[in-house]
Amino acid sequence: MIFKSAKINAFRTWGLLLTMVGMGLMILGTAGIVFWGHAGKIMAAIGLVIGLISMMASLAIYFWAGMLSTSAVQVDCPECNKMTKMLGKTDRCMFCHTILTMDPEHANITSEQLESQQLKQ
Repeated sequence: MIFKSAKINAFRTWGLLLTMVGMGLMILGTAGIVFWGHAGKIMAAIGLVIGLISMMASLAIYFWAGMLSTSAVQVDCPECNKMTKMLGKTDRCMFCHTILTMDPEHANITSEQLESQQLKQ
């Protein structure tokens, strides 16, 4: 459960990963000039182009996640009582990773069952 996260956070994580990979490829490509001199320019060009493509993909993913975030439904998490955003029928809380749903078919407990459990405690 530690590695599960909200859908919006997962998109942002992939965007960050692509940013880091792109920057790493650009740095390693440029380092080819330092290590191999004139012959390293080909490696630098390849690294810079692939790194640039990775950075552009990261930009697209961040833009897509931002657009999804603006249309996401905001709900109060029943566990941590913080406002979180939901995409789709089920999602996880951005803070405590509790599974949330707005579809009664996907819910495993009703509000009446929850109230009766709270009264017994």
